[in-house]
Amino acid sequence: MEPKLTRFQGFEGIHLAADVWGDAGAWPVLFMHGGGQTRHAWDATARTLAERGWKAVSLDLRGHGDSEWALNGDYSFTSFTADCIAVVDQLGRPAVLVGASLGGITALLAEGASDRVVSSALVIADITHRPSPQGIQRILSFMKSGLNGFSSLEEAAAAIAAYTPNRPRRVNPPGLMKVLRQRKDGRWYWHWDPILIDRGRTEVPRAQYEALLETALSNIRVPTLLVRGKLSDVVTEEGARDFLRRIPGSKLVDVSGAAHMVAGDRNDPFSQAVIDFLERDVRPKLP
Repeated sequence: MEPKLTRFQGFEGIHLAADVWGDAGAWPVLFMHGGGQTRHAWDATARTLAERGWKAVSLDLRGHGDSEWALNGDYSFTSFTADCIAVVDQLGRPAVLVGASLGGITALLAEGASDRVVSSALVIADITHRPSPQGIQRILSFMKSGLNGFSSLEEAAAAIAAYTPNRPRRVNPPGLMKVLRQRKDGRWYWHWDPILIDRGRTEVPRAQYEALLETALSNIRVPTLLVRGKLSDVVTEEGARDFLRRIPGSKLVDVSGAAHMVAGDRNDPFSQAVIDFLERDVRPKLP
């Protein structure tokens, strides 16, 4: 099964790219990746869900992959959330929102902080309203480490291996070229807008961000699954417990051997957790 590259219009008309898998008439599952990733982070899970009868839509967030960069440099949570709502409107049904890290925050805000019916369920991959500051800083440090580019794919693979020591190290040129682009200077750069991590620009200040998320969580009433990498340095035990307490009926699945990038670290158990949740807790409640 191969996906169809599709264009959506996001907030203020920004053009967003997505791979769409499965039957056009099936119930939509919208995948949103983490900061610095692309839609290809979900390829294996999206394919698996499409084979199970869902319409899987794997989106490049603004400033990432083949989606447009924001000309005004707006990479605020508000804009990511508005993009998500705009895409769901074009899908024509409240989608199951699956989000990792930045994509997970976007999903929570889209469902809990708007006055719209946006989602039919939420799957949040390794992020909560109270992440570990040390884990977030490690993500930012990794992203910043490649701002000057890499001299080769091997050098990029070494940087990824240092960030993901729990994974077997390998150089996969086809896979790397989905997240890197070679420029005229011959160096390889991450395929996202570097303004994204300029925290002095449009990102919501931390105090406001936490308050907004706590309000959003208190408004969520759809089936919700938190999938945590057991080795994660981002989702703490305290943060996970508080997340489950704030969203009635929410559930937690721990994926052993996985860290923050849980879907990439151990895709098979991650995909199975999502499938089990969708078939048991979500599909029976759909029209």
